[in-house]
Amino acid sequence: MSATWGKCKSVLITGSSRGIGLRMVKELAKSSSRPDTIIASARNPTGSTDLQELSKTYPGIHIVTLDVDSQQSVSSALQEVRSIVGNEGLGCLINNAAIGITADMQTVTPEAMMKSFQVNTVAPLFVTKAFLPLLQTAAAQSSGMGIHRAAVINISSILGSIKHNLGEGATFRSYPYRTSKAALNMVTRCLAADLGSDGILCMSLHPGWVRTDMGGPLADLSVEESVSALLSVLSDLSEKDHGGFKDYRGDDLPW
Repeated sequence: MSATWGKCKSVLITGSSRGIGLRMVKELAKSSSRPDTIIASARNPTGSTDLQELSKTYPGIHIVTLDVDSQQSVSSALQEVRSIVGNEGLGCLINNAAIGITADMQTVTPEAMMKSFQVNTVAPLFVTKAFLPLLQTAAAQSSGMGIHRAAVINISSILGSIKHNLGEGATFRSYPYRTSKAALNMVTRCLAADLGSDGILCMSLHPGWVRTDMGGPLADLSVEESVSALLSVLSDLSEKDHGGFKDYRGDDLPW
């Protein structure tokens, strides 16, 4: 892992109880070049024995209960994180928590659409809004752009690419998931426009098709392969990546 992660003083990862989020916590925790403070948040962290074990094994891991779909939970988590990071602020927010409701034209419902938008699009925006003062505090202490200063990383998907949803790229039919991730990409661009002057880098990141509970057993990548590549991409981010949409290999993706 790049030494750049050692310059990131703190990282908060949502949805850390399993899958990509859990693996991110583990990879960062065991690295010789790592943030001093790793905040792993999840809706029900006590239900994840893996996460509990990580916090006992490695130093500097703080487990925080955070249901991204609850403003009350977000507010409580903010107070807890503020007490953890103190005057240094928050160096990197990774909005990873998401749901994967699959519904085609025959099965899609208004409820499935609204739930997907709430968790996959609205929640990352309002989590970012809540933690913005902590990100601004961190950004004020450095220069340039990247995880060494302050960053908001939205875990998106190539399935949210409008341009990609043609021909072979349109094979996966899911109105709730695809539209909520397309909307998340717009949230990323809006955040980039608003937070660039503060020096806070904002971007969308596609982790690949990963063998998780959401991705399923036929996916291309193991969780280990995806996360190792993602963390490498994140370590190299700079001003040129602000407002961008990349995949786990660092390649730019079409909106």
